[in-house]
Amino acid sequence: FGFENDIPYLVQEFLSGEDLDRKIKRNEFVPLPEKILWLVQIARGLAFAHERGIVHRDIKPGNVRILDDGTAKILDFGIAKLAHQPSNLTQAGMTLGTAAYLAPEQIRGQPVDPRTDVFSYGVLAYELLAFERPFRAAEISAIFYKILHETPPSLAARVPDVPVELDRIVARCLAK
Repeated sequence: FGFENDIPYLVQEFLSGEDLDRKIKRNEFVPLPEKILWLVQIARGLAFAHERGIVHRDIKPGNVRILDDGTAKILDFGIAKLAHQPSNLTQAGMTLGTAAYLAPEQIRGQPVDPRTDVFSYGVLAYELLAFERPFRAAEISAIFYKILHETPPSLAARVPDVPVELDRIVARCLAK
């Protein structure tokens, strides 16, 4: 990314494969070790961005591509921001489908930092493992209320074979 004649640009590689949200919508069987590998790869990608001061701000299954070789890649840094730079982009830039992945501070309109991505990653991980989102409701306002005030059901309650450590990691990611 950079600027050319004061115009910002972002160059990305072409990636074959399929977005993670499609696999989740199909309830596609994927062995638990493979799901864990994807989660590790996504976490490493976020760590790489965070180490460089970049907060993605829109982590969700639709922004993760599973390549033909099984590698998970984070896509769409279009609304990312440098962690210590002000931004004029507000929640109005978010799509309604993203609402379920917003961190509490995003809903409140507060400053974001890498923890924002960690929360959204927790929602993604929960959904990948349980095939349902941790905060569900028919109305966006109800989803926002749940994100702000409720603890989601334990992942272990939804996925009996999930390792205890993984359940704890996802719960920690979803901490307010």
